[in-house]
Amino acid sequence: MATEREKMQAGQMYCCVDDELDALRQRAYAAVHCHNTMHPSERGDIAPVLKALFGKAGEGVRLEAPFHCAYGINLFLERRVYLNVGCVILDTAPVRIGAGTMFGPNVHIYCAEHSKDAAERAAGLEIAKPVTIGDNVWIGGGAIVLPGITIGDNAIIGAGSVVTRDVATGSTVVGNPARAIEQQA
Repeated sequence: MATEREKMQAGQMYCCVDDELDALRQRAYAAVHCHNTMHPSERGDIAPVLKALFGKAGEGVRLEAPFHCAYGINLFLERRVYLNVGCVILDTAPVRIGAGTMFGPNVHIYCAEHSKDAAERAAGLEIAKPVTIGDNVWIGGGAIVLPGITIGDNAIIGAGSVVTRDVATGSTVVGNPARAIEQQA
């Protein structure tokens, strides 16, 4: 029988109220706290304890404090990724962020999708869906990216947008829900 962590990692429904998952979240919370409370001269661009937690943190990654993630182990940041203040990544599934991508303040990435059945939701059942963000993407402040979304290279997500479906390479999307806008030549 699979553990709740194994089910989460396999993209199956799992119960988020689980001792093993809680221990992983506590480990991430401790690393996040360390990053958020260190003096910038001690931390550098990212606290070593947080960098060690991530699945990958490429060269030149910079995370402004405060920052929050659920697990950290599912975060894969390529080189020169920049996350401005207040970013939240609930990484129940892999979150891959391409090289040169930048987030404005208070960008949120969500991977957990809770059950639509009220009884299952009350029991803590959810499913984890990965989020993939390409190279050189700009995500404006306050934007929210929902579970299972892929954003192509060189895309722009307008400030305050809620991304509910995939975004094509080179597209600019704005609004709630985010929709493509015409590019000016």
